[in-house]
Amino acid sequence: MATVLRPRPAAFADVQIDMAHGAGGKASRRLVEGLIAPLLGVCGPLADAAPLVLGDVGIAITTDSFVVRPLRFPGGSIGELAVNGTVNDLAVSGAVPAALVCSLILEAGTRTEVLQDEMRAMGDAARRAGIAVVGGDTKVVEHGKADGLYITTTGVGRMDPRAGLSASAVRPGDRILVTGHIGDHGITVLLARGDIDLDAGLRSDTRSVYPFADALLETAGSKVRWMRDPTRGGLATSLNELARDCGLGVVLDEESVPVRDEVRGACELLGLDPLHIANEGQLVAVVGADVADQALDALRRVPGGEAAAIVGRISVTSPRTVVAVASYGGARVVDMLVGDPLPRIC
Repeated sequence: MATVLRPRPAAFADVQIDMAHGAGGKASRRLVEGLIAPLLGVCGPLADAAPLVLGDVGIAITTDSFVVRPLRFPGGSIGELAVNGTVNDLAVSGAVPAALVCSLILEAGTRTEVLQDEMRAMGDAARRAGIAVVGGDTKVVEHGKADGLYITTTGVGRMDPRAGLSASAVRPGDRILVTGHIGDHGITVLLARGDIDLDAGLRSDTRSVYPFADALLETAGSKVRWMRDPTRGGLATSLNELARDCGLGVVLDEESVPVRDEVRGACELLGLDPLHIANEGQLVAVVGADVADQALDALRRVPGGEAAAIVGRISVTSPRTVVAVASYGGARVVDMLVGDPLPRIC
């Protein structure tokens, strides 16, 4: 097998941190790879969860922070996001979610009923996802310093022996699948802020994607090459990271990507690309071409997976690049997210 040579990350040269560094796109990757990871001594590929071996037991561990504004929005809230986001990072890493701990940063003056609602939302989401909340920490900061509530969650899962996920396992001809409509979460949160006057009736897609990961592994086993949950930076950023890490090209059949008309319309109004909009309850996977149809059927049998679709393939052409192709034959390069068009969405 040929060795994939990856460019050495450039040292972080920005003189200050701005909102784009938290958007999950190019600026975020520069910050993590050029400053944070080197100073912490972190090496190797960056993923949604870190695999560890403790004795004879393989586990995965992940951590995430949630600073969404507003705290509640159609279809979800910060408490539900905090559980689902951590569960999903474990699930797409080939782990069975087991337990999480949470850290709460509370703003003085926050109404007790707000905290009660979010703790109830966390508990309900954890029960639905089959994960136990086993501990945590609480701090309070001055009024005006935390938008009411920030939550950090750390999750642990048991590595699934069916999974052997890695960008290096991806092969030319493999197919790319998504579990449903993209962009619902990001546009829902934007509309909940009242930033634009548009009545779209959208709801966040926040949910656990473990049932989808489980269905894929049960159906396709080792032919499931790679999985991600395309959160900040959207589907485009996840696929660009894949292309960079595997050294191959991604060809996206743009019209096969499920996008609701309301999301597409809001993006057109704001000059955004649905492929860059965050999701909180979708999974994108690469599977072998010979099992793609069976994998798609398995996803569609999972409740909420009716809109799952095969949206592209892996190619030897245009290495390390994502190319979106339209039915009329036109093509465009889809880059990682640049800037932060929708801050504070998770």
